[in-house]
Amino acid sequence: MASRAKRRAVGSEVLRPPGGQVQRAEEEEEEEEIEDEDEEEEDSGEEEEDEMVGEEVNIDFEAYSISDSDHDGIKKLLQQLFLKAPVNTAELTDLLIQQNHIGSVIKQINVSEDSDDDLDEDEIFGFISLFNLTERKGTQCAEQIKELVLSSCEKNCGKNVVEELEKLLNDTTKPVGLLLSERFINVPPQIALPMHQQLQKELAEAHKTNKPCGKCFFYLLISKTFMEAGRPSSKKGSSQKKDVLMFSNAEEEFFYEKAVVKFSYSVQEDSDTCLGGRWSFDDVPMKPLRTVMLIPRDRMRGIMAALEEHLSL
Repeated sequence: MASRAKRRAVGSEVLRPPGGQVQRAEEEEEEEEIEDEDEEEEDSGEEEEDEMVGEEVNIDFEAYSISDSDHDGIKKLLQQLFLKAPVNTAELTDLLIQQNHIGSVIKQINVSEDSDDDLDEDEIFGFISLFNLTERKGTQCAEQIKELVLSSCEKNCGKNVVEELEKLLNDTTKPVGLLLSERFINVPPQIALPMHQQLQKELAEAHKTNKPCGKCFFYLLISKTFMEAGRPSSKKGSSQKKDVLMFSNAEEEFFYEKAVVKFSYSVQEDSDTCLGGRWSFDDVPMKPLRTVMLIPRDRMRGIMAALEEHLSL
């Protein structure tokens, strides 16, 4: 059974849902209403409910090493990333749990037993890990992820970019690791800093002790991004305009800036589920995308410095 010995506080965070609206389940209506209830009291109650919209909720998080009990939570977050793409997320989750010397999950601490919130103390709010596509060559999920990336590249990039990416993904002398950093949409980006810092320490230790995932020459990211629905996607061979690309995980823009290969593809047809959601910012409809990035390992130092500068609490 995977250990949960690794434990560290990542601080108190403020959950803010997209668009500033608090995601809350509607309160159950009372079965019987008091007929002679004063109208002023009703108005007062409605005002109090209105005040709750936009409320900031302080939550304390801690990070733990990945364990068997995290399977369902990790799989759900992976499905949020891959949507309907043919990727065996169950197998990928199992493999991430097996290599529990790498990666962390974040959970809420001090969950009160009499809390009104229907929260499980083992519910995860996010996770981070690295899946070495080169070491796991031959597994169904690794091959499916490479096929997804290459087929999307063929539809959105020029021939030279496709050939370069295919060469890098198949070069066994320079392993490529899929960097996975997923969390609930309303968890703020500040929590990403200690998660990435810890992951880099774990990868360095794995490299030192010759453990799996320790050797990666490139990091591959598939990031959840959006652009205004009215703007056309970039044509083959042209680059995506930075000013129209928005990142669900804000910190991943720093990875985008350092990527040697980057392109986006639409997941509009795949995002008609609760996992995909329908997005708008300031009443402007947004088109959901996935942005693929390939970053050389030697650029991670600069990325980590940028994260520390912009995300330090």
